[in-house]
Amino acid sequence: MPDSSPSGCRTVRSPDRVPRFPRSARCAVGRPGQSPCVTTRSDRRTRITVLVALAANLVIAVAKAVGGVLAASPALLSEAAHSVADSLNEVFLLAALRRSSRPPDRRHPFGYGKERYFWSLLAAVGIFVMGGCFSFYQGISALGGEGSEDHDGYVAGLIVLGVALLAEGGSLLRALYQVRRQGGTGEGMRDPALRTVIAEDGTAVVGVTLAIIGMALHMYTGDVVWEAAASLAIGLLLVYVAYRLGREARDRLIGEAADPEASERIRELLRAQPEIDSVEALLTMQTGLDSVLVAARVDLVPGMDSERVEEVAVRIKRSVAEAVPAAEQIFLDVTDRGAPEAREAWESPAATGERGGA
Repeated sequence: MPDSSPSGCRTVRSPDRVPRFPRSARCAVGRPGQSPCVTTRSDRRTRITVLVALAANLVIAVAKAVGGVLAASPALLSEAAHSVADSLNEVFLLAALRRSSRPPDRRHPFGYGKERYFWSLLAAVGIFVMGGCFSFYQGISALGGEGSEDHDGYVAGLIVLGVALLAEGGSLLRALYQVRRQGGTGEGMRDPALRTVIAEDGTAVVGVTLAIIGMALHMYTGDVVWEAAASLAIGLLLVYVAYRLGREARDRLIGEAADPEASERIRELLRAQPEIDSVEALLTMQTGLDSVLVAARVDLVPGMDSERVEEVAVRIKRSVAEAVPAAEQIFLDVTDRGAPEAREAWESPAATGERGGA
């Protein structure tokens, strides 16, 4: 029959081992200073990138809206809706940067790191609703209408789109420069706020290009179908980007495991400990941008007293924290290999590597 210690560590009664840890044997200790309520250098750079994108999108949104109304251009109005959606999303991302840096408290003992993914999910919804759906509406309305033969405002609209292309391109270059400073596409793209800005700016550059092509072909041929097609293409692009961003945010919100390299590093480190007979299960979860929860179910070699178990637990936790600095919370569950809990853990999808869902 398993017992639970005040520290949350669980042992299984066995003739060879002590049935309960003393109160001082803490199996989950957060390292001081790992979740400070301060803005890191990376967060400051990301905030500047988001502010640059917000300023660019606000100015561009107004210019596109005025130009779209004057020219009665569905493609330009679609791009105006796109810029409005991007501006709102940048506000969401600023909230994510501020709120996710709060330290753990009693109601949220693992911190607020996942707030980044929540606000990124809202940004994805904003892109889908305000950008994608409105672009579809403009494209379908243009196909159903007769279209205007007066192209007087189109020259001004094309000038607005040209300026927008330069502004969006500059914002995208700023975001890509930050990614490069933070270690390239692998390390730099882990931040959902930065990833969202890059997706928005990249989509904006493609969208503006499509709008320019559609308006130019409409002016040249006099057929509104080209501009309607550009609006529909912009809508499809925005829906696809929203889906990708939303799916990534969903994976993190429901509890995505740490990257396989870090998990394997922890597993090998545990197996290398002479006091550990076997590692029955290793579970990890990304609780923030740079924070991981680690829970390991291990079977210790027989014959150790409570003090020895305490020393081993503390040393193993320190070793794991040094090997994977992001491991802020480390839990050890000591269980006999033949116990039902160990068998269930060994057969679980998390232990076998099977993947559930889509």
